[in-house]
Amino acid sequence: MKKSKIKNQKSKLQSKNKNFQKKEKYNVAVVGVGAVGIEMLRCLRQRNFPVKELQVFARSNRTIEVDRETYAVKSISPEAFKGIDIALFAGTEGEKGAALTYAPEAIKKGAVVIDNGADFRMDPKVPLVVPEVNPKDIKKHTGIIANPNCSTIQLVIALWPIYNKVGIKRVIVTTLQASSGAGRQAVEQLKEETVFIVSSGFNSVHAKTENMAMPQQLAYNIFPHIGGFSKHDYTSEEWKLVNETRKIMHDSKIKISATTVRVPVRTGHSESIYIETSRPISPGKARSILSKAPGISVIDDIKNNVYPMPKDAEGKDEVFVGRIRKDPFIKNGLWLWVVSDNLRKGAALNAVQIAEYLIGLKK
Repeated sequence: MKKSKIKNQKSKLQSKNKNFQKKEKYNVAVVGVGAVGIEMLRCLRQRNFPVKELQVFARSNRTIEVDRETYAVKSISPEAFKGIDIALFAGTEGEKGAALTYAPEAIKKGAVVIDNGADFRMDPKVPLVVPEVNPKDIKKHTGIIANPNCSTIQLVIALWPIYNKVGIKRVIVTTLQASSGAGRQAVEQLKEETVFIVSSGFNSVHAKTENMAMPQQLAYNIFPHIGGFSKHDYTSEEWKLVNETRKIMHDSKIKISATTVRVPVRTGHSESIYIETSRPISPGKARSILSKAPGISVIDDIKNNVYPMPKDAEGKDEVFVGRIRKDPFIKNGLWLWVVSDNLRKGAALNAVQIAEYLIGLKK
């Protein structure tokens, strides 16, 4: 899509000022039935969101089943958003999402759009929200609210309580991101490659498969390449961590450096986070602060080999934090190990939570 067209569509969004009408129940649309869209449907039901009528839109008509619930999927069109109060766009990382095409029409017809795609995140007139960190920004919306990148969400949830207590000057983060973060085809690639290697009797770790959704083999391998390479040879995923974190926390002075790595895990992103705080803080105090913070579960019992792992985070809502320890060589250095389900809190759940704050279920 041409840049001029994208710019024009964004301007249409920004000019629409929304005064959201509170109701007992709401007409909700979920746009997209990939991994995130399905998780949105699951979260809406599990959290008893007050849905009056639910519409599910995708490129073509079909029927899907999620946890034994059947959903009729309708072909998306501008007219389909008539009467919709809240439109949850599942989004697609690394591509221009459906929100670019359909969000202006949804807003014209009275909906508030919550977009999981990357297209509007850094727009200065579009709030970028993690409810545990900056819920007040929701009120600044003019028709659209952006959901951050999955890696950013768990990062800022872990940083925010410490930032509020002692300040943060610098963050160095290495992410270990699951295949599901790249979509269904990436998960299928991991599965096919694993089957190929195992069936060969481990005579080679080089897998052959026609399904290459990612730039490298993933089974029995990792590679530091998520998104396209850009400025300073950082990937777009690495720049998202820098820019989105600063926007959400309203602090452009935090020095953030990132390396993003794809690992052979189905679901659940892990992050090794090094923090240099403005004032000293002990691991015990950090552990206490994080334990009391919303959305966080501290799992940190190294004597019994207990710490967060992606296999245990899958399907859970919390951001899990462990391996909390001081840097023995830097006065204000602190390490955290953070794990979260990238499809739930990293995408679908965060979007549904934004909707809950929007309608006043959460304050």
